[in-house]
Amino acid sequence: MKKVLLIGRLNGAVKEINQFLAQHFYVQLCSENASILEGMMKIVNPDLVLISLIGAYDIDTSIFCMLKEQYTQTPVLTIGTKEQTSKFYKYYESNQFENLIRPIENTMIVDAVSRRLKWNENEMKQEIAEEKEEIVKKKRILVVDDNGTALRTIKIMLEEYYDVAIAISGAQAMTSIGKQRPDLILLDYEMPICDGRMTLEMIRADKDMKDIPVIFLTAVNDRENIEAVLKLKPAGYLLKPPIKKRLIAEIDKVLKNS
Repeated sequence: MKKVLLIGRLNGAVKEINQFLAQHFYVQLCSENASILEGMMKIVNPDLVLISLIGAYDIDTSIFCMLKEQYTQTPVLTIGTKEQTSKFYKYYESNQFENLIRPIENTMIVDAVSRRLKWNENEMKQEIAEEKEEIVKKKRILVVDDNGTALRTIKIMLEEYYDVAIAISGAQAMTSIGKQRPDLILLDYEMPICDGRMTLEMIRADKDMKDIPVIFLTAVNDRENIEAVLKLKPAGYLLKPPIKKRLIAEIDKVLKNS
C-alpha cells in the first residue's frame, strides 16, 4: 500500500482527511514541525507528502525548504485557500509541489494523490484486495506456555507471519481452541497442574480438535525427556528457547504436511 505522510494541525478537517485517505493508503500523521518532519521522513519514507494548511497560520516554512532540497523526488500536495498558500508560491513553480484549493471534496483529494503517485483506481483496488487476501491467508498459531516472558517472545517472533493467539495454561488453551480453532499449536511440555502431555490428551480426545497439529516446546534436553515427548507422537518438537528461523521453518513444514 502506498504511504502518505499527512502534515498538519490535528483539527477536525485533518482528522476527516486522514480517515478518508486511510481507506486507500497507509497514512501517517505528522505535526507541522520541521525537526519532527525530518525524523518522520526517515522512518516512514513516504511515497507522497500531503500538507494541510487548514488552521496552520504559523506553519514552519522551513518544511517546504527541507522537502525541496532533501526530498526532490517525493511529490508534495498542499491543501489550502489561495490566501493560505500565498507565502509558498515560489515552491509551486516546480513540479514537485501542487496546491489543492479549498473547499475541496475528499474524493478529489484521493484522486489528486493517486494522480501524483501515477496510480490508477484499478491498481489501487488490486493492491488493497491483495493485502486483504494476505491477511485472510495468515495461519492461526496458538502458543501455550505458563511463562509470560516466553509467550511474549514467541509472539513477537511469529506475529509478522501468522495470526498468533496465546494461552498461559492447558485449560485456557482448550477454551481458546473452542472459540477459534488454530491451524497449529505450540505447546510447552513442562507446565504445572495440567502439563503438555495432559493438554495434548485433552486435544486428541475431542473429535473437533484431534487433528490440529501440535509442536512441543521443551526446556529439558535429556534422552529420557525427549523419548517421553516423542512417545506422544507430536507433529514436532523444539528445544527452548526456540531460535526464530528454526521455529518458523518447523511451523511451515508441519503446516504443509498437515
